[in-house]
Amino acid sequence: MARYKPIDTSPRFLAVDLERQLLPGTFEHALNYLVDHQLDLSRFDARYKNDLTGAAAYPPAMLLKVVLFAYSRGIVSSREIERACREQVTFIALSGDTAPHFTTFADFVSTLGTEIKPLFKEVLLICDHQGLIGREMFAIDGVKLPSNASKTRSGTRADFQRQADKMEAAAQAMLARHRENDALAVEPTLAEKDARQIERLNREAVQMRQWLSEHPEDRKGAKGKVIKSNRTDPDSAKMATSKGVIQGYTGVAAVDDKHQIIVEAQAHGTGSEQALLMPMVEAAAPLCTPDTLITADAGYHSDANLKALAEQDRPALIADNQMRKRDERFKDQAKHKAQPDPLYDKAHPKKAAGHYRPKDFDYDPEAGTCRCPAGKFLYQNGANCNHNGHLAVKFQGALRDCGSCALRDQCLRKPETTKTRQVSFFYGKTPGGKVSYIELMKRAIDSERGRALYGGRFATVEPVFANLRYNKGLDRFTLRGQKKVDTQWKLFCLVHNIEKLAHHGYAQ
Repeated sequence: MARYKPIDTSPRFLAVDLERQLLPGTFEHALNYLVDHQLDLSRFDARYKNDLTGAAAYPPAMLLKVVLFAYSRGIVSSREIERACREQVTFIALSGDTAPHFTTFADFVSTLGTEIKPLFKEVLLICDHQGLIGREMFAIDGVKLPSNASKTRSGTRADFQRQADKMEAAAQAMLARHRENDALAVEPTLAEKDARQIERLNREAVQMRQWLSEHPEDRKGAKGKVIKSNRTDPDSAKMATSKGVIQGYTGVAAVDDKHQIIVEAQAHGTGSEQALLMPMVEAAAPLCTPDTLITADAGYHSDANLKALAEQDRPALIADNQMRKRDERFKDQAKHKAQPDPLYDKAHPKKAAGHYRPKDFDYDPEAGTCRCPAGKFLYQNGANCNHNGHLAVKFQGALRDCGSCALRDQCLRKPETTKTRQVSFFYGKTPGGKVSYIELMKRAIDSERGRALYGGRFATVEPVFANLRYNKGLDRFTLRGQKKVDTQWKLFCLVHNIEKLAHHGYAQ
């Protein structure tokens, strides 16, 4: 029988040169070089007070390397990072074979709030020094991600008050029922399940009362409207997405179009993107030139934002909801749209119009005539009517025709009080009227040059979110609180920028 040498697949001692595991051209090699030679980490020294006494601390440079490399591999859990430092050779090389406890990583990430912004700016300066930032266009967009919070714990103060009252009433009813049973001749045993349920109801009611006392006022939105608070993570918000309503944050990024470097990253607990445009523009202003173009989709379109951009004299192209409908290139886009998924589509079905609309009337602008759906001619009672700065031709039906018409219920909203139908057809704007910022933006984005420039927005910012969400596995935020979530979002954006350095900067 043939004899073979034994193969030990789990040797106890293995000679490995850790430094040679970080191969040039890889992300881990660029990360190791960047942290050791180009980033100023002296600001981390203020964390520790062990100059003379106390145990030695893990170097922040090592912790930062391991955390960023773990995020680049889609590993967010601190326990998983600790396990990787014991089992995976690249993690062992970056950590120097130290394997810190998972609480060390958790505390390091959750307390990075003051240090993450300077680190992000330093990496941006290095990217700029390597020629990776073009400053021709900054594309701004956001992605809504779930947070580490329960959606069922959202509501207004009135909602929480009703829930607390209901819990206390249910607990009292169960206790009263048990007291009645105790008075019987044959005393039944108190079910252990009921006892635990009473304890849980009382505990939740106490927690809710305590939250109400600590938050005497409802949370207000940008326009002063009361919005729902969340008792698990008060900074998060309910947001509508294509997959339904989530409890989470919006991660916003401003991306340069040359090499898709993220020049600014912020996370906010709001689903209203309109309120996030100007903070992003102002934060990215130090990297802008007078000719840097700001682009954003329809979610950031508002008269206030357009006015602010115009007053700052910043070139911008902000789309509106009707932009594609005005573009002839997208006239057949409806046939390419996928059918809505019945499992996720939460939108209410569109209802058919209940009454005749202007398009149901036969209007001949050259002849100046208008025929109603019943076949009767309406008479013109105004050719230059002004409706909010728009010119219109107005027609009105005759009383002899509308009074006895069989289609009155379909034509008039209040047929019992309205005598005749009126209809207007718009054909332009009032000459000499003040042009709004929205109208100026429409003209700019509908021009041939505007369409060509705005067309580069999608190819600039969307691949960045695809990299973060699909390649890096960012499907939710695991921390709580706006500051900590903002830190985690910046860490992922740092990973993206360092990858660009590895592939386009240091690789040159």
